[in-house]
Amino acid sequence: MVFASNPLALSVPEPAFESWLRDSGYLEVLDHNTSVTTTTSSSASSSLTGDTSTSAAIPASGFFVSLFSRLATLFSLLTLNPLSKLAAEDFAGDTPSWSRAFIGSFGSYSFPSSSAQARLRVHENVKRYARNYAYLFILFLACALYQMPIALVGLISCLAIWDFFKYFDDKWRLDQYPITRQCLLRLAQCVTAVILIYSNVQMALFCALSVSYAGMILHAAFRKLTPAKQSPPIGRGR
Repeated sequence: MVFASNPLALSVPEPAFESWLRDSGYLEVLDHNTSVTTTTSSSASSSLTGDTSTSAAIPASGFFVSLFSRLATLFSLLTLNPLSKLAAEDFAGDTPSWSRAFIGSFGSYSFPSSSAQARLRVHENVKRYARNYAYLFILFLACALYQMPIALVGLISCLAIWDFFKYFDDKWRLDQYPITRQCLLRLAQCVTAVILIYSNVQMALFCALSVSYAGMILHAAFRKLTPAKQSPPIGRGR
């Protein structure tokens, strides 16, 4: 050994450091370190495989390796459950800013360098922008219902049926007649199911869910992690 170990030096294992970053909320540092580590390892491997006799084949092979790695990263998102770490508290806070926080700038996006970085971004961004994604789903559902007016009429009819059921339930005090109430409840459920099926409301829901889910996955995977709380600019408030 050229250098003797210093007993006073602070040495923290990398898994423990990553755990501390997660618990402290510095996930943007972990995201940046993951990208830098992947870039360094790929450049080191390409330099080790360099040879003068195969210098013409290295760019082509490197292109295909990079292409397949990017495709593998995208396909890994299909096996990911982005809603697994969501909680009710994620929808209770304020909605992040659409322009600065949610959309950001052109430099706020980058292709995930690995599957681990993609999973980290998806889980964290889904938790941060849960309310934004919920509003986008409502918007896509409204657009789907606008394009399918029969489904819109069917959905409104189902809401009207249950509104009438609640009204007559309170007026006639059906809770005193449990058998009659159960019969009317089952009848309302059957009528609702028939209306939903024949008006293709399920197709509108499927289209809205598909578009919003794909948009959520792509945005969360390509959106760089930023500090959860933006620090105010220096000199503000003086």
